[in-house]
Amino acid sequence: MQCSWKAVLLLALASIAIQYTAIRTFTAKSFHSCPIPVNCSLSQDAEAAERLCDESPTFAYNLSTRKTHVLILATTRSGSSFVGQLFNQHFDVFYLFEPLYHVQYTLIPKLTQSKSTTDRRVMLGASRDLLRSLYDCDLYFLENYIKPQPVNHTTDRLFRRGASKALCSPPVCEALGAVDLHLEEGDCVKKCGSLNLTLATESCREHGHVAIKTVRVPEVSDLRALVEDPRLNLKVIQLVRDPRGILASRSETFRDTYRLWRIWDGTGRKPYNLDVTQLTTVCEDFWNSVSTGLNRPPWLKGKYMLVRYEDLARNPMKKTEEIYDFLGIPMDSNVERWIQNNTRGDRSSSKHKYGTVRNSAATAEKWRFRLSYEIVAFTQRACQQVLAQLGYRAARSEEELKNLSISLVEERDFLPFS
Repeated sequence: MQCSWKAVLLLALASIAIQYTAIRTFTAKSFHSCPIPVNCSLSQDAEAAERLCDESPTFAYNLSTRKTHVLILATTRSGSSFVGQLFNQHFDVFYLFEPLYHVQYTLIPKLTQSKSTTDRRVMLGASRDLLRSLYDCDLYFLENYIKPQPVNHTTDRLFRRGASKALCSPPVCEALGAVDLHLEEGDCVKKCGSLNLTLATESCREHGHVAIKTVRVPEVSDLRALVEDPRLNLKVIQLVRDPRGILASRSETFRDTYRLWRIWDGTGRKPYNLDVTQLTTVCEDFWNSVSTGLNRPPWLKGKYMLVRYEDLARNPMKKTEEIYDFLGIPMDSNVERWIQNNTRGDRSSSKHKYGTVRNSAATAEKWRFRLSYEIVAFTQRACQQVLAQLGYRAARSEEELKNLSISLVEERDFLPFS
């Protein structure tokens, strides 16, 4: 009777284990969830439980519950590299710059030209799997997407490796010392050589927290499975920027891709074949994602904070303190020092087009002189909903557009959902 009771219990435990392992986890340590009692002769039910237990995957328990995992959810040219540095400089944060690049450009070639729902679903599924693994410090999982395949867990193909301080410091890179703390990322790659993913994994595990920046997930709802996973303790910082500023920055940075916008800006004539989705997709993604966040669904409670780039640019120290307070992570003096040195600088001192040395307040307003009023007016009509949602005012004339004494950013408090 006692043995039969235990067999039933074992079957229940095995069922729970199978359901739990449906959520993919990766960790260095695990335990088996289906022990068989040693003081019981195996009945038919107990044998079934043992067989079920043997055939099911080992239940892995995430031992990193002390970590806070941070995802910077952004879009291209919205200030995400700048925000990423607010975590990259923290001594106890392991920061990765755009690891999902490898999913987009390796798993699904030419995905940027594809609009198919299937491609989007595949991309997001693979991205969630990779993020879950990286937050668990399983950097080996990246090898599935790096081409050519790393040899002996070593590669020189990790996208923007030099943008991560942790990947350019001991023990991952012993070649750099204290004198090299402020290297440009290209110099870091030259000095450090190939990346050893085993050493990178060890470094990740030694840090208290993991932060990842991505511009390749359209909406916060795409992250729900990760946010609801209690083992991850994931918090999302959604970064938004005035779409007019994003368009101006993209037109300058991606000159070929945005060539027709540049022609319109230079000639005053709108090309008949202009791809307006280069603008409207940004506004639609912002609208959908921010609407989800501001509606405060229960699954986002304590997990979501909306940050406008303009607020951060105008008051970088204050806003960064608010971000760290929301995360529950003490702000590091290295972060404070970085803010002081990198928000009042001359952009020309940075050699890289993605550099973060700048006068942050002036940078946030530069778009007002880069775009013609015709393009600004078109953007305001196309993105009217999201501009109002995020508190961006429309410029009613060219004179108003160029007059910096007139603010186009409303005073708004987007308080974290806690």
